[in-house]
Amino acid sequence: MANKATDIRTKTPDELEAQLVDLRREQFNLRFQRATGQTESVGRVRAVRREIARVKTIIAERTRASAKA
Repeated sequence: MANKATDIRTKTPDELEAQLVDLRREQFNLRFQRATGQTESVGRVRAVRREIARVKTIIAERTRASAKA
């Protein structure tokens, strides 16, 4: 299994923003499915939440690095 953080770090800032938007959209859909009782993959909610955190962490690291330079 490849390291997810390493895979995320190879992406450009535009790709990261697009991935973040996609993940948030998926998170919304999963919450909606849970509220209506249609969800099948309960573990996916947690996985999406963690992926969002990973992407936001990488974005923040890059922002801090560019602020120092």
